[in-house]
Amino acid sequence: MASSYGSLVKEAIVLLDKFNAGRQCLDDFIEDASKDLQNLDDHHKKFILDVVSGCTEHKSLLDVVINVFYGHIGKNLSRADRSRFVIICYITTFVLDDIGLQHFSNIVKSLDIKKMHTFLNFFFTNLTTWIQEEWNTIYDAAYVEKHWIAPLIRWRPEIDILMDQLAVKITRGTQVKKAPIKTTEPQEFSLTKPKPQLLPMPEPTPQQEKSKPVPKSTYTAPKEMQIIEEIKQKNHQKTEELLYVANMKQFRCVNPQKSEHTKRVMSQIREDMDSKLKFNSFHSSGCPSSNKTNNWSIKLNSAAILRQGALYNRQVEKELKRMERLIEGAREPSSFLQWQKEMREKDFQEELAKIERRRLEGRISYEEAAMARTHIMERNQKTAQMKKEETAQLMRSYAEKRLQEEKEMRDLVQQVAEGHKNSKSAKEKLHKFKQSIVKEVSEQSRELLRQALEEAQAELSRKFEIICEIRAIESLPHTTVKNFDDTETAGHELLGEMSLAELKERLTLLKEAQQIEQQEKREHILEVKQNKKQLLLEQMDTINVHRRALAQAAAVSKGERKARLDVRQTVTQDETLLALQKKLEEKQQERQRLKQIESNKAKTSEQATAHTVKNTGTHNKKSLKSKTWEELELSLEHHIQKDAPYAVSQWDT
Repeated sequence: MASSYGSLVKEAIVLLDKFNAGRQCLDDFIEDASKDLQNLDDHHKKFILDVVSGCTEHKSLLDVVINVFYGHIGKNLSRADRSRFVIICYITTFVLDDIGLQHFSNIVKSLDIKKMHTFLNFFFTNLTTWIQEEWNTIYDAAYVEKHWIAPLIRWRPEIDILMDQLAVKITRGTQVKKAPIKTTEPQEFSLTKPKPQLLPMPEPTPQQEKSKPVPKSTYTAPKEMQIIEEIKQKNHQKTEELLYVANMKQFRCVNPQKSEHTKRVMSQIREDMDSKLKFNSFHSSGCPSSNKTNNWSIKLNSAAILRQGALYNRQVEKELKRMERLIEGAREPSSFLQWQKEMREKDFQEELAKIERRRLEGRISYEEAAMARTHIMERNQKTAQMKKEETAQLMRSYAEKRLQEEKEMRDLVQQVAEGHKNSKSAKEKLHKFKQSIVKEVSEQSRELLRQALEEAQAELSRKFEIICEIRAIESLPHTTVKNFDDTETAGHELLGEMSLAELKERLTLLKEAQQIEQQEKREHILEVKQNKKQLLLEQMDTINVHRRALAQAAAVSKGERKARLDVRQTVTQDETLLALQKKLEEKQQERQRLKQIESNKAKTSEQATAHTVKNTGTHNKKSLKSKTWEELELSLEHHIQKDAPYAVSQWDT
């Protein structure tokens, strides 16, 4: 098997050259190749097909290495050898642990030794640098490190020995090729050897000439821009204060008392326990809100009264049936209900203790996180102070340099101005000539405009006279006399045609008939309402009787329910909860101490910053503010990235 690995790799190279990923399917190609390789052993055929399919599946990883190899080192190599390098890269990365170093060395020696030595040297030299970085962009970094990079680093010593052996063979081959006798070549006779040409000095980089500043008389900036800039500075300062408060002060989501969500969950658990304990109770609809029977807390409509009356009737029938079953000898599940009630009470107490323990553990973890955040902010503030000092020093040196450059520019402008004095007279003459031409053109255009205005006024006056005549004609009165008879028809010769008097009489009769019909309907509605009112009164009497009974039963069980609620509200204080509470108090005291130290440091730093700003000036103040803002954002980003290390920073993008 060892001796045949080289021939198997050559067969795999031939198959890989035949495969075209854009036109052929990998599964169909593998099936055709397996039919062509039927004369080989099953193990040999499996090795060839696995190598070809592996090179195709991991094409993106292998192309990263091969493309850069051809771009830098393999420029003089033939493109026909690409499949050979792809297979060697795949075997080195994925199959080296399976076949072993001996088989791998046989494969390398069966191919071109010089090319294999060059490729392996390039691959292992750049393995842990840019190759690993490119692979990390395709697959997960931890997976690449564990499955590919670590095994290759473990094989590195044996690979170095193999590469030394290849280097020795390459040197021997070159010595054998140099064995033929060298022929003497004539050389030209020269008295003196020319001196090597000195490297030219690098030319200074040309700097762009500064443009002449625009004089203040040309343009004056509006005051609105200055007002907007002041508002921006105030908003920026307010944002810094809010950021400082958000980082230093306690968040609202963690309070010493229980949160609203916790209280809501506990009340929901109590309601569920009460409903489960009353699943077979007679008073399943609940007790009234007050012992007074005449003080109704809810005003019932007719539908609610009928619905509640029907409910009470069903409850009475159900209770009568239960009494009949008891008379016949049935038993009540009172003992089971009492045991079930005790068990549910015990489970509820354990649930409350668990919730309290989780709350205390969450508070402790929050305190620890707050202290860690305080330490991180202290370290970031020290770094920011150092950056501020370096920035101030750079700004002072930059200001001095700018003053020197402005002085040189003023001297240069003065020299240029002296040379341009003679051109002022020519510019004045040209300006006067242009003014005369403009004056002549304006006079001609003024005459044309005057003529057009006169014509337009004449047309407008003519139209106005016509409009006045039309309005005078329309204002004349039109007198029309009409005599109308109510008893005559219109004369349209229709079948149902009638006069106005007949129409009024018919409408009067129709209106009287409608009034009689409405009166009958009103009487019927009043009768129905009276019957319904009587039914509602009867139902209300039934409801009052049942509610009085419910109130009496509620008064009996009120003491027991009150005691049960008091017991449920007091959570069992075991040793674990007491220890957690004590630990929480210690963490809070320590964080208060750190906050006091931080506030003192903040006051000292504010005083020092105010003194520095007075000395450095307005320009340095703006630059330091922007620098401080960027540093605060970067520190907050670094703190967030500790929880999400694979997130991309907004400054990196």
